[in-house]
Amino acid sequence: MDKPVAYILNGPNLNLLGSREPAIYGNESLADIEVSTRNRASELGLSLVFRQSNSEGAIVDWVQEAHSKAAGLIINPGAYTHTSIAIHDALIAAALPKIEIHLSNIHAREAFRRKSLTASAVDGLIIGFGAAGYGLALEALRNLIDKRG
Repeated sequence: MDKPVAYILNGPNLNLLGSREPAIYGNESLADIEVSTRNRASELGLSLVFRQSNSEGAIVDWVQEAHSKAAGLIINPGAYTHTSIAIHDALIAAALPKIEIHLSNIHAREAFRRKSLTASAVDGLIIGFGAAGYGLALEALRNLIDKRG
């Protein structure tokens, strides 16, 4: 039997992880996070599609793709968290389990980062656990997928 597919979508500037503000985002690169996340997905019996784009349109396209190809979706919208009605609407339209993740605790940062336009379109949020949050998100997503049966 095929493994359920989980999409992990990463938004703008996450390609700079490891060099961008390591005091906030940590020292791990997105490639490092992808390796550990793929390992955890395999342990959980999930197949993984892992992507990053600085383009809002590409992220919307991938959310729509996930709707027809995936059992669940994890998204780190980056700065689009606070600005993108388009990503929000794509998430609403995607009828599958969805989790939003942030490396830092957005509620302990600048006022403009404390509002997530995308949060109301997902089943849950994992914030503030750094790169480890991706593994936590996968565990939560697997639970949601199993509940949908």
